[in-house]
Amino acid sequence: MSKVAIIGGGLVGTSVAYRLLRQGAEVTLVDRADIGQATAAGAGILPPLDHFIGIDAVLPLVAAARAHYPELMSALAEEGETDTGYEIVGALHVALDAAEHARLRQVARTSEERRDLGFGHIGAVTVLDGDGARRLFPLLSHAVLGAVHSAGAARVDGRRLLAAMRRSFGKRGGRWLQGSAELLVEGERVTGVRVAAERIGADAVVVAAGAWCSSLAEPLGVPLGVRPQRGQLLHLELPGVATGSWPIVTGFAASYLLSFPTSRIVVGATREDAAGYDGRLTAAGVHGVLDSALRLAPGLAQASVSEMRVGFRPLSADGKPVLGACSAFPNLYFATGHGGYGLEVGPYSGALVADLVLGRAPSVDLTPFSVERFRAAGPPDP
Repeated sequence: MSKVAIIGGGLVGTSVAYRLLRQGAEVTLVDRADIGQATAAGAGILPPLDHFIGIDAVLPLVAAARAHYPELMSALAEEGETDTGYEIVGALHVALDAAEHARLRQVARTSEERRDLGFGHIGAVTVLDGDGARRLFPLLSHAVLGAVHSAGAARVDGRRLLAAMRRSFGKRGGRWLQGSAELLVEGERVTGVRVAAERIGADAVVVAAGAWCSSLAEPLGVPLGVRPQRGQLLHLELPGVATGSWPIVTGFAASYLLSFPTSRIVVGATREDAAGYDGRLTAAGVHGVLDSALRLAPGLAQASVSEMRVGFRPLSADGKPVLGACSAFPNLYFATGHGGYGLEVGPYSGALVADLVLGRAPSVDLTPFSVERFRAAGPPDP
């Protein structure tokens, strides 16, 4: 039986652990519970197109990751874990002016082309006028001239999904430790991790510590190319309004609206590359998020602000995830760098890295996501 230590208890690290445990490995997961973990702060959009990516090399991974979601939900359900917040609700890509409205037909064509190439999660594609969009999301502004509706888009509650996977992790005998992990190295092998005074031996170690991964890689001379990107978002409440079936709303800007039962709307989000690990909500950030949200849906002006979240997305220097082993330490694996699409792709990325640990060939070409690409290019600018 393989012994594997995993550093990082967010959705990616827990997905690695879940896959390994289902294949009979012995797993110890160490999590430091840092404030600003991306999974806890993520909105939960699983969009039809690459709204948060824009990098062609990632698209095959996205297609496979979205096909993996129903399989993961089914596996968790077999273990009695159904409270994940996952639901197919559709998505609207809206146009707020004439120039954007003229681009909607191309959005629809791209959606249909992608769907026909294997992106089955897009579903049926329909071009709507403004009134048609407002029938699906009643609070939308009358400035919305039209929208492309993709029926297969889904949402997930990252906190609930992570809690379900952690419960399954415990049921399957995984060992969970809270603390700061240090890599143990002998020659060209990582022999395990140290947590406080305890040494934990392992045949392989997976670093899935999100925006904090570089701090573990750099002492080994491994330039990982991952840094934090701060995101601020807000949760709004509309008492008495049943929002649970409303679709996701995106557009040609980075802002979005996402509804959950029973009366909750998530609005976001900032993308701040220079904030470092500063976990504060800022006046500018909150103002920007609310301004964009009210432009899309002025009816939210009477909503109450129920929660504000800050998270650090693990953003790689080239926008692509970092998945795979390190050539200098062949039994050391990384799973990070997903930026703003970690909830969308993270569970599948974790499963892929688990398969690598087990000696299995990945079902997606991981060459574009190699750790070694940063060694060749050098570290990112500070």
